[in-house]
Amino acid sequence: MADLRKVIIDDKELEVDGAMTLIQACEVAGVEVPRFCYHERLSIAGNCRMCLVEVVGGPPKPAASCAMQVRYLRPGPEGQPPVVKTNSPMVKKAREGVMEFLLINHPLDCPICDQGGECDLQDQAMAYGVDFSRFREAKRTGTDLDLGPLIDTHMTRCISCTRCVRFTSEVAGITVMGQTGRGEDAEITSYLGASLDTNLQGNIVDLCPVGALVSKPYAFTARPWELTKTETIDVMDALGSNIRVDTKGREVMRILPRNHDGVNEEWISDKTRYVWDGLRSQRLDTPYIRKNGKLTPASWDEALRVTASAMKGKKTIGLIGDLAPVEAAFALKQLIEGQGGSVECRTDGAKLPSGNRAAYVGTATIEDIDNAQMIQLIGTNPAVEAPVLNARIRKAWTKGCNVGLVGEAVDLTYDYAHVGTDRAALAGLLDHKFGPVLDVASIVIVGQGALQEADGEAVLATAMQLAEATKSKLMVLHTAASRVGAMDVGATTKGGMKVALKDAEVVYNLGADEVEIADGPFVIYQGSHGDRGAHRADIILPGATYTEENGLFVNTEGRPQLAQRAGFAPGEAKENWAILRALSGEMGETLPYDTLAALRSAIIAAVPHLGDVDQVAENNWKLPKSRKLGKATFRNAIADFYLTNPIARASALMGELSANASARKPGQIAAQ
Repeated sequence: MADLRKVIIDDKELEVDGAMTLIQACEVAGVEVPRFCYHERLSIAGNCRMCLVEVVGGPPKPAASCAMQVRYLRPGPEGQPPVVKTNSPMVKKAREGVMEFLLINHPLDCPICDQGGECDLQDQAMAYGVDFSRFREAKRTGTDLDLGPLIDTHMTRCISCTRCVRFTSEVAGITVMGQTGRGEDAEITSYLGASLDTNLQGNIVDLCPVGALVSKPYAFTARPWELTKTETIDVMDALGSNIRVDTKGREVMRILPRNHDGVNEEWISDKTRYVWDGLRSQRLDTPYIRKNGKLTPASWDEALRVTASAMKGKKTIGLIGDLAPVEAAFALKQLIEGQGGSVECRTDGAKLPSGNRAAYVGTATIEDIDNAQMIQLIGTNPAVEAPVLNARIRKAWTKGCNVGLVGEAVDLTYDYAHVGTDRAALAGLLDHKFGPVLDVASIVIVGQGALQEADGEAVLATAMQLAEATKSKLMVLHTAASRVGAMDVGATTKGGMKVALKDAEVVYNLGADEVEIADGPFVIYQGSHGDRGAHRADIILPGATYTEENGLFVNTEGRPQLAQRAGFAPGEAKENWAILRALSGEMGETLPYDTLAALRSAIIAAVPHLGDVDQVAENNWKLPKSRKLGKATFRNAIADFYLTNPIARASALMGELSANASARKPGQIAAQ
């Protein structure tokens, strides 16, 4: 039960939880308190002193509001609620003094600093500082760090707020950064000059309140007031992180996180943040037709005419790639099934049952992880498949949650009970033979690697039996952003990929670049990059990427979210649903919608829960038939975090990061 306390903040009386700090109570009261070191998702450091407030009746000096709880305030002489002032002369003078100290050694880099225009120190110096300095001594300097290809450091600007230290150790789970020295010799540094080995390191750029840590790829390319900002959704994994895409003209200049407590909080992975250079490289910007064994440019009219001619009267199979929005998947399904063909979205061979949403999505939400007491991982490595989700599991672990793993032993940044690596270990869990016992407030998380083998259906059925027997919730952790939405609209073929491709005369490949299509069938490729799918194609229809079209994506927990267009596709590339609509007209079987709004209405009519944007639908629990488990060991779905899709493979920076990660792996040691 909450310990409610009354407090008066700037003449406004309110009742808050006694465990709240004064800075949190001030936010509830709508009072802004400046801060540098305090961050609501990190531990309290209390070392910048910018958040000083006056506690009436307390000690005759200002108090750090981030480090004092409401329950420790002294009531008035007659029991009146304690009084806190945030704009008294004492507070104003204290803040001016703190700001003066912070600026003693800060360099005058504003004209060439990448943080200029969105710098907390700039803003707060204007709002709470003074217009002069009494110091004439030489400024001290700091030694810049080499943290890798993502983060540029200017440590002379550092104000020792320690946000980067706390994030890397508490959220990312690596103990590389820290502070050494005292007084003038104090500095933030990395252990023995090491670079950061985590998929979340870019977040410390957002956390840094000054320009000490800036984005190395973005440096000196644009100022914030030059950029057009678009709120959209990430598709680099199936988490559906909320992001903001900043564009300058037609080019994407950077990608930043947006806060969404139910999905990604305010963190994003490094692939999400830095993949934008892949949006410019190896793009398909005009249709191509293979003539005499060679792909040659063509007009849209010719390409659509040849495509329609190739598909008519042939057994056509549609493949839906990992980055396709729901609209494109739905349009392709209607187009292909109208020709008597079928579509398949499970291009990695995952044995996900169509029609049973509780089996291919689960019943747990991402937020459920926060209060879980036990999490059982099966055939997954969330640190690679969904790094932000893994940080959330780590947060639960720091609060006492137990974690178990059946599968490859990997570094998850937290301790876990490794039950085993094969199917026998999973069966043993169900029989309570070993490993942590699941109980109330537990979650079973099944990865795609567990479902891609021949006995994937049996693994999923066993995991669901385990969840039911222990009254746990189930989460199916997907690796493809498009998978849940495509499953929702029924883009599946009975028997999966092998059955779909068997005897196919024409394959319509909608951005499925991780699939090997054997010689024989005629291949139509619709996608954005000159990746594997385009090389195999007989016809190429250039499509837009996730930043170049409005689209609906359903994340791994089953939450529909809208991606907004931030820019336009290059050359003659078109929106994916529009290409399919134009092709249907060429084939004489026009799809019944001319606008995106009409298409979405058709989707919602067919699948009503897709209209509830940003809501997680409750899935009816339906246990599949029991099947016999095989004897294989579990293998994780992703081998290389940085090169999982065509956009990432087109990115020079992702290629560099992938090479660096491979170089860090321990090599084979020769036998003595």
